[in-house]
Amino acid sequence: MTHIGFDRYQQVITVTAGETTQLSDLVLAEAAQQLQEVTVDGRNPYKADVPSYSLRVKTPLLELPQNVQVVSRQILADQQIFDMLEGVSRNVSGVTKQEHWDNYARLNMRGSRIAPFRNGMNVQSTWGPLAEDMSMVDRVEFVKGPAGFMMANGEPSGFYNIVTKKPTGNSRGEATMTMGSFDTYRATIDLDGKLRQDGKLLYRFNLMGQTRGSHRDVEFNNRYTIAPVLTYKISEQTSITAEYTYQFSRMSAIGSAYVFGKNGFGGLPVNATTASANLDPSKINDHSAFLILNHQLSPNWKLTGQLAYFNYKQVGSSLWADSTNARGDIFRRVSIWDAFNEGRFGQLFVNGDVTTGPVTHRILAGLDLGTKQYIADWNQSFPLYDSTFVFNSLQPNYYLPTRLLPRFDRSASLRYRAGINVLSQSYSGLYVQDELRFWQDRVRLTLAGRMTSARDSQYGAGTNETVFTPRVGISGSVNKQTSVYALYDQSFVPQAGVDAQGNAFQPIRGNNLEAGVKKDWSDGRWSSTVSVYRITKNNVLTTDPTNPNFSVQLGQTQTSGVEVDLRGELLRGLNLIANYALTDSKITKDTRSENVGNYVPGFARHVTNAWLSYRLPEGALQGLGVSLGYQWQLERFGWFVDPVSNQSNLPNYLRADGAVSWQNNRVSLALNVNNMLNAYLFSGAPYPYAGYYYWQTEAPRNFRLSLGYRF
Repeated sequence: MTHIGFDRYQQVITVTAGETTQLSDLVLAEAAQQLQEVTVDGRNPYKADVPSYSLRVKTPLLELPQNVQVVSRQILADQQIFDMLEGVSRNVSGVTKQEHWDNYARLNMRGSRIAPFRNGMNVQSTWGPLAEDMSMVDRVEFVKGPAGFMMANGEPSGFYNIVTKKPTGNSRGEATMTMGSFDTYRATIDLDGKLRQDGKLLYRFNLMGQTRGSHRDVEFNNRYTIAPVLTYKISEQTSITAEYTYQFSRMSAIGSAYVFGKNGFGGLPVNATTASANLDPSKINDHSAFLILNHQLSPNWKLTGQLAYFNYKQVGSSLWADSTNARGDIFRRVSIWDAFNEGRFGQLFVNGDVTTGPVTHRILAGLDLGTKQYIADWNQSFPLYDSTFVFNSLQPNYYLPTRLLPRFDRSASLRYRAGINVLSQSYSGLYVQDELRFWQDRVRLTLAGRMTSARDSQYGAGTNETVFTPRVGISGSVNKQTSVYALYDQSFVPQAGVDAQGNAFQPIRGNNLEAGVKKDWSDGRWSSTVSVYRITKNNVLTTDPTNPNFSVQLGQTQTSGVEVDLRGELLRGLNLIANYALTDSKITKDTRSENVGNYVPGFARHVTNAWLSYRLPEGALQGLGVSLGYQWQLERFGWFVDPVSNQSNLPNYLRADGAVSWQNNRVSLALNVNNMLNAYLFSGAPYPYAGYYYWQTEAPRNFRLSLGYRF
């Protein structure tokens, strides 16, 4: 049950068999905050009806002229997902997780990497931020295609938005303990309540601690997270929320998940690694803070302001291979990887409704400001081999001789050591949108534009661009449960650097055409979305055929596809997530004609996933649940595509997972088994620069057992 436009209301109800339970009077108050759904917990945990406040728009998802999919907190819990490096992507059509360095999540969708947002702010850096732990996450929203109302200077494929947990005003708590394969031990606590009895001062506190090994030998990643949030209600119209999150990670040398082979993929055991047990670990300290002001200007107008600060420090190293041979020798090299990432962000926007005759105007206008800087020292490296010691993947020795241990010099400041390894961006954006609603809101026309100024600098070269990007969308309601939509939207991606003649590069211009059908079924219990799209990226850089040390700007890529998403409660107690995506991404213009028609790296042509969960709603076994799911990818392309064959280099991917659980009002117990078929699963690519293949494996069959208590 949802009711749009009113505050969330929750009431604990105890139902006794054979007795009639009567609810106390239930009165919904009009929302003083941004439009949010009001739900009775437990009825429909897999389906959302409205976007979070951090996406700025007030339009329900059914009426929004764009494909937006929401992964709820209940889905994350049922699948026992620990962080963004794991299987969040399985819940949304066309999203694939690329191989990673175990410190940040790289997700691709619609032909390119999608940007990570947190609470509506673009926090992406080249190697960051630290992948969010799910203990602090309320939901994950995937916005497909450009969305100028959020940020125009980013990849046109879209973004995902992490919505962190906020105080609800209800006094409650939950503690969970988990243990699993590969020496995994994890504990979380979530506290939610009032610091003042009048409800003016609310709090939320999340704490997580984890020690975790790996299916690969001598690897580990230990983490903890602290996330306090305070909300102060100054008045009925005004509130301020202050949020701080600290994440810490201590892991084996970054890159040790990769293995290397001379003649193709998969020739090593699933537990193979390039790690050395006596290399110093890498450490990451990740701080973030938000200050959010919500003020109801009038019954129809609301003002929202946000400030955010991100600070990420990394001290560590990364492993890679200089070369390898058919005997299994891997000539490893370790490089220092100390880094600092800082981001400052500000947003101010208003939402409001104005009526002119028979037309309602839903207005959104806002200002974005942001500054990002990433500096890193990659300038020190040491070979981990000599004439008497070479690591052999078939007969591994995980301990380096003392003489080969790296001796990094950290006596100078990181900024001095980084040299030109500085990547920075400053931007400001002004956005105005008018959603015109006709014929009792049956037809909705969106007219919008964004003016964005961005200054980029990478490795000593920079650009300064001011670009206008328009947005036109239309959505129509066939009936109360069905809508159709079409959208044209633009974005741009600044590109630093110069060509061989010293000319600066123009930004990539992305154009998105999209159309779709959305439908709620069974009185809104479950929904379906079918969309088709085409994204064209102009000004793509390609290698200068006369000087391979430089690039020229004559390239174009085009990505098109079809996406289908189903989610929600099919029958009482039976929930389903199912999706399919067909993606085709190719080079359509290039200075070298032989490249035209080649595939763009980083996508799978066919992706389909499903997760089916059933829980007995009554009877002697009430609360018993069982879940089954799969992930299936066909025609996969890694980060590099073989330019000769122009074919997929990776085998098809099929993974099956399942879970058995039981819960009541207080206690929950769940056993999840992942990769039930014990398949050898991996991602990777050929590495033409060194003449070998690299890949990283996923865990073989493994389990997680969790026990939770609510109070």
